[in-house]
Amino acid sequence: MWKHYDGYGSGIISGIAWGADTVLVGIILSLGKFTANDQVIFLAPFISTFLHDFFSTIWMLIYMALNKQIAPLIKSLNTPSVKYVVIASILGGPVGMTAYLLSVKYLGVSYTAIISALYPAVGAVLAAVFLKERLKGKGYIGLAISILGIAILGIGDKANIVSKVGFLFASLCVIGWGSESVICSYGMKDEEVSPKQALQIRQFVSAVTYGFLIIPVVKGFTLTLDVIQSPIIAIILINALMGTISYVCYYTAIHKLGSVKAMGLNITYVVWAMIFDRFIIGTPIDMKMIICAIMVMVGSFIVATSPKYIPNDYKVYKKELVNNIN
Repeated sequence: MWKHYDGYGSGIISGIAWGADTVLVGIILSLGKFTANDQVIFLAPFISTFLHDFFSTIWMLIYMALNKQIAPLIKSLNTPSVKYVVIASILGGPVGMTAYLLSVKYLGVSYTAIISALYPAVGAVLAAVFLKERLKGKGYIGLAISILGIAILGIGDKANIVSKVGFLFASLCVIGWGSESVICSYGMKDEEVSPKQALQIRQFVSAVTYGFLIIPVVKGFTLTLDVIQSPIIAIILINALMGTISYVCYYTAIHKLGSVKAMGLNITYVVWAMIFDRFIIGTPIDMKMIICAIMVMVGSFIVATSPKYIPNDYKVYKKELVNNIN
């Protein structure tokens, strides 16, 4: 039973840390080094994401070394499960995280946090389709509430070409993160890869993909080196640490509670991001944002906590129910 309480705590902490991470991202992208000209503005999300995941890889490596987990990590690389973690890494990092930062850039911290919180509902649907974990009736009601909240958020003074681009990136982020959770949960189900090993692999794969593919394609090496040698690097290091804490807790929650419940707890970052954004940056919070945030979180939570499936064999269902209680 204790592992479930530990899982719930990890899920909530992951939300708090990601709320702080989101606000730090907004601060980094607004600094002069990333706003000098149009070319730099274009490169900023790619470079900041690369440095975020690169330094997160370093933070995780230090953690693994201090806990004598390097040898088990290397051993886990030879297991069949690792390929699913790698796929999840690409969807969550290069795809999801890049889209998330681009959305922060075009929509701002609070709007991006609210929209991206739809990913647990999408993840639950993907789990139903690909893992045959059928949603029950209230799950679809929750999904409808979340989508309605997003629709309301998109109506009004933000409905222009810039916000449409931001909404597009936020939608891509939702798909990437929802897919990551489901695939990663599948990869850890056989206990061949632990949550922390999965995270180390995830951040390494993401950093390598950026360093050897994305950054060269967008021609961002010069600016990357310039940023590393500037005072901004201190904020990026803190940003990467917050991201690492969030990821460790999130992957732990996925392992102990399953992907759907872990996502349902992680989305509390919407509230934390809005709070941090208000008190650190000073961004005002209007009533529409509060209502939409509540709708998205409630809807996603309903999806996350709804029964995923009921086996036809009652004995199997009873056994699974007992196991969940214990």
